[in-house]
Amino acid sequence: MVIDEQALGEMDAQQLRELTYRLVGELRHQSALLDKLTYEMAVLKRLKFAAKSEALNAEQRSLLEESLEEDLWAVEDEIESLRPAAERIPRQQPKRQPLPAQLPRQEFQHEPEATECCGQPMRRMGEDVSEKLDYTPGVFTVHRHVRGKWVCACCQTLKQQPVDAHIIDKGLATTGLLAQVLVAKYADHLPLYRQEAIYARAGVPIPRSTLAQWVGSCGVQLQPLVDALRQEVLAHPVLHADETPVQMLKPASQRDGKTHRAYLWAYTPGRHETLRAVVYDFCESRAGRHAGTFLEDWRGTLLVDDFAGYKQLMGEHIQEAGCWAHARRKFFELHAANKSQIAGQALEHIGELYDIERRIQGATDDERRQVRQQHSRPVIDKLHSWLTAHRAKVPDGSATAKAFDYSLRRWQALTVFVDDTRVPIDNNWVENQMRPVALGRKNWLFAGSLRAGERAAAVMSLIQSAKLNGHDPYAYLKDVMDKLPTWPNSRILELLPHRWQAPSH
Repeated sequence: MVIDEQALGEMDAQQLRELTYRLVGELRHQSALLDKLTYEMAVLKRLKFAAKSEALNAEQRSLLEESLEEDLWAVEDEIESLRPAAERIPRQQPKRQPLPAQLPRQEFQHEPEATECCGQPMRRMGEDVSEKLDYTPGVFTVHRHVRGKWVCACCQTLKQQPVDAHIIDKGLATTGLLAQVLVAKYADHLPLYRQEAIYARAGVPIPRSTLAQWVGSCGVQLQPLVDALRQEVLAHPVLHADETPVQMLKPASQRDGKTHRAYLWAYTPGRHETLRAVVYDFCESRAGRHAGTFLEDWRGTLLVDDFAGYKQLMGEHIQEAGCWAHARRKFFELHAANKSQIAGQALEHIGELYDIERRIQGATDDERRQVRQQHSRPVIDKLHSWLTAHRAKVPDGSATAKAFDYSLRRWQALTVFVDDTRVPIDNNWVENQMRPVALGRKNWLFAGSLRAGERAAAVMSLIQSAKLNGHDPYAYLKDVMDKLPTWPNSRILELLPHRWQAPSH
């Protein structure tokens, strides 16, 4: 916290006491967070050295090791950001191998704007050269940065262009290569050990530990963007929510390679909202408290399936909207199994609702309200009467009874969309955002840790939101990581996928 000295002098005793209490509270919070991260770092280091002897197959062990490497670098970055600048210890950089000589090189000259001192020209006395590995899809190049040293013969003043800020301080990789690694891992679902092999075949051996360091550090640097995106999503009064299982390795059971079921939750504004964004939230279980933590004090209409975990959220401030796709699915499965005539009739009635929705796709709120009241309302009333009458004829406990009961039990939630033009007819919009997760799950095998799952959720939120807005996720991440090191926090919203503008070339 920066305190203006003049303002401090004008404070009375009560204000000074309040300021002192606030600063002490912040200090305690920072200290507790630092202790927590230090403990987490020690645990991760023990796991890293223990992983080599775990009873896992080679592929599982490989994924575990890269997750631990990513977590170690992410925690170290967070610890360094909490320490006062004067107490920060310069990070010891591993000795690098020279970049392959056969790679094409692109030279960048960095010279001071003014090379005069004491009224006379300065003399160039040498230069510093640093090389960074760049990647554009399919091609490695080396960026050779030459920073000339200029000295004044009169006063011995030395001038040199300062090094540009980079998302990973003194890092080997350009933002182009970092973006490629992130997109390959979280959009193309290529674990780091596979990327390591691909780059080696291209003539550039990059150790997996280095790739893991980059992923862990980038995850920490990109988190403010994800936090801002979450606030943008929560500003909307209608949200879709859904969850899908992802296996996560149990730290206490690593010796036998066991995993347990964790969950990736997804939240996105209603399909009829203008904002195109999705935020993923990785949690250790399917408990409803995780959704409650994410939504916090949010108020509005939540469009969900019949999962019990959402029920505890509904009340004075959150209204439940039901999904007709789930109701229809019950009858579809019944009809597919035994060609049930009753199920077929139910599908026809529900199909009328979907026909109306297709006709008003892209309509304004007023147009949607008018059509739903004029056409959807009579269909809803007719369907309810039909369901009630036929349910009485169906024996309890049968598959047909269960299909009827699902719709009748959720009737109030299923009919919210008729009176609220902002609410879509089903939850398919957010279920579509789960498809990348289903594809990636086949390659991930599991998340190596809770932190690794949270990092995956964060980066995937930015990648999928960029795709929803028609952006190339590689171009988006590259540009954002170019800007972040010097970008003011007050303008962070400008870098969100739905506001980002691709740079003109």
